[in-house]
Amino acid sequence: MSMIIPNWNAPSNVKAFASTRVGGFSADAYQGLNLGMHVGDDASLVERNRIWLTQHANMPAAPIWLNQTHSTDVVTVLEPTSNVLDADGAFTTATGVVCSAMTADCLPVILTDTKGTRVAAVHAGWRGLAGGILENAVAKFSNLSSDNQIIAWLGPAIGKQAFEVGDDVLEAFVSFDPQAKLAFKAKIEPGKWLANMSQLATQRLTKVGVSQVTDSNLCTFADSDAFYSYRRDGVTGRQATFIWLE
Repeated sequence: MSMIIPNWNAPSNVKAFASTRVGGFSADAYQGLNLGMHVGDDASLVERNRIWLTQHANMPAAPIWLNQTHSTDVVTVLEPTSNVLDADGAFTTATGVVCSAMTADCLPVILTDTKGTRVAAVHAGWRGLAGGILENAVAKFSNLSSDNQIIAWLGPAIGKQAFEVGDDVLEAFVSFDPQAKLAFKAKIEPGKWLANMSQLATQRLTKVGVSQVTDSNLCTFADSDAFYSYRRDGVTGRQATFIWLE
């Protein structure tokens, strides 16, 4: 299988990786290691993909799967469960609980503290990002000692050269922070912009005290061999980013 290991300063007991579409059992538009049950793929193949991934990645348990709706909800999970949880982020302080975020252009963000006592995985589409999901995730890391910092890794997402948005998206961010305008590049067509999701996420994290943010710089839209992309393909699968405490 193909795994993307974050290049960040996480402690050794924090395990994390992002999956790709390489491998797996899905076919046609979902060709590869599709992990999304909600995209029209054969459910038995998706389940087979999930089991295969859990085994080959040496996960301590099956991942926590979320019913992601572009909300700002981050759920705390303290033990493995087969229930699909309604949220766009998962947080834990327990060992052996695998937090996950499924994406196909949206930005997956994983967080931990430098002492390795808690972790979170967040699905950050532009609506969740503008609404404050990263701030909600960071708030879960309350009561850290002064020598214990939160760090973040930004996984594969649609890149700044491909994510075209309208004035509504620009306004959603700029109304919160005028500096967000720096993450938008005007196109020739009026009212159209190219948005830099990683830059927007970094701005939001920085404002709540997360200064160590590492960007994977991987574009789902540009790399069809490695990644599913909803903007590129419409009907497509989902990859995911995972994090847990060993």
